[in-house]
Amino acid sequence: MHSDVRSPLMLRLAAFGGLLFLHLPILLIFVYAFTTEERSYQWPPPGLTLRWFAATWNRPDVWAALGLSLRVAAIATGVALVLGTLAAAAVSRTRFFGRESISLLVILPIALPGIVTGIALRTAFGEAGIPFSIWTIVIGHATFCVVTVYNNAVARFRRTSSSLIEASMDLGADGFATFWHVVLPHIATALLAGGMLAFALSFDEVIVTTFTAGQQQTLPIWMLEELIRPRERPVTNVVAMVVVLVTFFPILVAYYLTRGAEDIGGSGK
Repeated sequence: MHSDVRSPLMLRLAAFGGLLFLHLPILLIFVYAFTTEERSYQWPPPGLTLRWFAATWNRPDVWAALGLSLRVAAIATGVALVLGTLAAAAVSRTRFFGRESISLLVILPIALPGIVTGIALRTAFGEAGIPFSIWTIVIGHATFCVVTVYNNAVARFRRTSSSLIEASMDLGADGFATFWHVVLPHIATALLAGGMLAFALSFDEVIVTTFTAGQQQTLPIWMLEELIRPRERPVTNVVAMVVVLVTFFPILVAYYLTRGAEDIGGSGK
């Protein structure tokens, strides 16, 4: 009886401790973005100021890195939406030899260590004589962004009743009309959620970018360089806070979009 009363409290304390362990370092970054100390981290901070936000705003290197990160994330997400949706449709709606193997190969890049993917891509680009550019970064990011879209899309495809597609075709709609008016409305939230997750993953990716960017600097690469050779350390904390916020909101929206998607589309109709 005593253990039954104590167990929920211990579980709550354990959950709170786990959340604190995960998020306390992030909260410290937010605090140090306002510190008056420029070169070192003191706790508690000697004072609080907003001047580092103005300093960050006036740094052209920050804007250049931010612009590159946004362009790469947007293009990689677009590529992932097209390829991930097509792969999900093929795997979930058709039967062919090696289907499960192809599904495994699509998912494999996100399971591999990033350094393995980065080395493989850098070697491939070198052998093919492809110069490093924004497109080499996009290719690197698309390798794992496709997986997030694929996982969301294939799960929604499998929860969508095939009778809807059959009814549309029986009524005279061609393949494109059926996809546009029947399939797409059912998978739209899954694609939006997968695209937002892909954008967030691409925006803050470091390891693969290190091997595929050459001399270019995305925002995470800029932050890494600033930590090694800091000029205004609190500026790095301000940028880190922006990265956290930019990646947090797409993930939050993706969570709410997919939270209530357990029902099978078209079931009972």
